[in-house]
Amino acid sequence: MLRFTPILLAILYGLVMYRISVWRTSRELDAQSTQLADPVLKHHTDRLAAALGLRQIPVYIYEIDPVNGLAAPDGRIFITRGFYRKFQTGEVSGEEMASVIAHELGHVALGHAKRRMIDFSGQNALRTALMMILGRYIPFIGPWIAGVLTSLIAARLSRADEYEADEYAAALLTKAGIGIAPQKSLFAKLEELTQSRAGMAPAWLMSHPKTEERIAMLEALEVKWNNN
Repeated sequence: MLRFTPILLAILYGLVMYRISVWRTSRELDAQSTQLADPVLKHHTDRLAAALGLRQIPVYIYEIDPVNGLAAPDGRIFITRGFYRKFQTGEVSGEEMASVIAHELGHVALGHAKRRMIDFSGQNALRTALMMILGRYIPFIGPWIAGVLTSLIAARLSRADEYEADEYAAALLTKAGIGIAPQKSLFAKLEELTQSRAGMAPAWLMSHPKTEERIAMLEALEVKWNNN
């Protein structure tokens, strides 16, 4: 029984961290957000809503400067104030903003937003268990190995979610009559737009695939759809 104690403690730690993460994230978003009331963007979100058979899609402004969109575990969609400023200055078009919202809707529809928080808590538990086990048998570098292995697992899970959300957004944008072009043009701007994004959001939102790979995936989808 004592052999499994580190694993049981890690599982308990993961459950506690999950509940704390849910509470902390919800409190922070409630305190730092207001509902988006921009008429141009509402026109685009109404098109997305109509394509989904919904009356409307509420979108909220998250009052932080780094550029990003995010989906909360409770299903709400957020655009950061920094991202909205890019739209106001003309650096990002309304259609490109709609592609961000469609992408975040994909995370909600596919269950990523809630699962990511669970994954993040689980990753913490796994990291803790591995550090205990490897640290016991491989002194000094065991904890470092545990951190590297857990980070690799987390990155792979997050990239898979991003590709799925991209595909969902592409289908939704096409159905709404907006098309995939704004999605691809925004991806081409992402590196410049997000240079200061580090530290802007919980760690379970931070890992994304390479921009050129996301664009290539969308172009492959276009070819597939056009040939059907």
